[in-house]
Amino acid sequence: MKETINLAKEKMEKSLNALGNEFAAIRAGRANPAVLDKVTVDYYGSPTPIQQMAAISVSEGRNLIISPWEKNQLKAIEKAIQASDIGINPTNDGSVIRLAFPQLTEERRKELCKNIKKIGEDCKVAIRSIRRDTMEKLKKMKKNSEITEDDLGECEKKVQKITDEYCDKADKAVADKEKEIMTV
Repeated sequence: MKETINLAKEKMEKSLNALGNEFAAIRAGRANPAVLDKVTVDYYGSPTPIQQMAAISVSEGRNLIISPWEKNQLKAIEKAIQASDIGINPTNDGSVIRLAFPQLTEERRKELCKNIKKIGEDCKVAIRSIRRDTMEKLKKMKKNSEITEDDLGECEKKVQKITDEYCDKADKAVADKEKEIMTV
């Protein structure tokens, strides 16, 4: 019974972490190395994250500088960035790749906020789905006489409380990211 609730809490925590990772990849007009997290480069036949092939640094707040450890990988990294959906064109000067983050327009900020709300809602749906699965497990335990009716009621209250807690955390994450995007 306790394990079931702890498992649900663990899964909800993972959903929230996934939300945080999604938000990290959304650029807010400032250079953030996290936008490259999902970009992989074909490195000797295997897809490899850029972070494992190069040093990534932020300069002047709006520029990312990618310094590959092997200079012959510059073209491959540049192609991977162009093929990705981050929407920034890389400039290759022969030794490093620079990504200049443009200032976001008001229209783009609003579009990003809509996307953020959708991602946040998806996270809350996942959390509620975990709640539903947990409730079903608890009801099955009651049906198999593993727990009493009182235990079931108590567990359902705990699970609901945890669900509300994680939904609130997701809402707060959405509000924080929206504030970050809308700050000029």
